[in-house]
Amino acid sequence: MKNQFGKTSELRITAEGTEGRTRLADVYFTAPFKVMEPFPLKGGLQVMLLSASAGVMAGDEQKFSFLVKEGSHLEFISQSFEKIHRMEEGCARRKMEVTVEKGASFDFYPQPTIPFGGSAFESETSVTLMDETSRFGMYEIISCGRCAHGEQFRYQFYRSLIRIWRNGELIYRDNTRYEPDCMQMDGLGMYESYTHLANIFLTGNRITEEETQEKIRDLLGKTPDVEGALSTLEYGDAAIRILGKRAQTLQRLTEKIKEIAG
Repeated sequence: MKNQFGKTSELRITAEGTEGRTRLADVYFTAPFKVMEPFPLKGGLQVMLLSASAGVMAGDEQKFSFLVKEGSHLEFISQSFEKIHRMEEGCARRKMEVTVEKGASFDFYPQPTIPFGGSAFESETSVTLMDETSRFGMYEIISCGRCAHGEQFRYQFYRSLIRIWRNGELIYRDNTRYEPDCMQMDGLGMYESYTHLANIFLTGNRITEEETQEKIRDLLGKTPDVEGALSTLEYGDAAIRILGKRAQTLQRLTEKIKEIAG
């Protein structure tokens, strides 16, 4: 099935840092994407993605590319919840490539994803961190579908492969494959009666500190109507999974975790 735009929809952003400030050295996008005027952050920029489309449709092919150069700080957000629509045939695909150079940082923080009943989506994310000074944060939330329409776990499949390298070595791999027709999605080891899942990955000096990790674990334990845990990886990075019953609850919780992790 052909992409409705006749070609792969692309977003390409390059950020570079000079004297403690970040600027966009290159911005390129094709339909349906647009990029708002960047918002200033302390020492960096926040970029918001806009889309002229009602959502992700059958046959859509998307490619995101981010190059965060030495000394720059970039945060990526999106305008609204991402809706993956019903597909009579085929699926939609997205490929994302990220490079974070020495002394640079990148936070990927889109709005939550809603896979509609009958939708099918595949994504592949590759992140290259040049060394230990390259910082990266990924914050993603995926719902079970449109609960108000009775579409809990009614999508065909949702597949996501995430790989992160540092110094040329693979430090994190997450191969998520949700196929409700052959899985008990609300059962043990899956969503466990919850409706939303937050998947977070964090690098940086503060997340390696035991005090920071304990603050996050304490926050998870004290937040009602959620279940979550933080795992430390071999080189001090952290992976966090949180189950909840409302996207807004997980968004607020994620904001607090971002603040604690610095």
